[in-house]
Amino acid sequence: MSVADTIRRKLTARLAPVQLDIVDDSARHAGHLGHPGGAGQGGETHFTVTIVSAVFAGMSRVARQRLVYETLTDELKNGVHALALKTLTPAERGG
Repeated sequence: MSVADTIRRKLTARLAPVQLDIVDDSARHAGHLGHPGGAGQGGETHFTVTIVSAVFAGMSRVARQRLVYETLTDELKNGVHALALKTLTPAERGG
C-alpha cells in the first residue's frame, strides 16, 4: 500500500471527510533538505492534503492540524517529511 493510500485510509477512518484530496508533491522537492536521494527513493515524502470534515466544526485551525498530525503520527515518523494542510468544515467549503 502506498503512503498516500495509508494517509487516505487513516484520515477517512478518523475524520469521515466529505472531501479528501491528497497530492504527492515529492517530485517538486527533489534535492531539498529532507528529501531522500538516489534512484527509487524520491517519492511519497511531501504531500498537500485538503480535507473537509464536520469533525472540524468548532475547532481552531491549529487544533485541526494537530488532529491530522496525530492521526498520521507513524507516517510522519517514518518518511513523510512535509504536509501542507487545508482543513475545512463543510460550511466553510460552501456546502
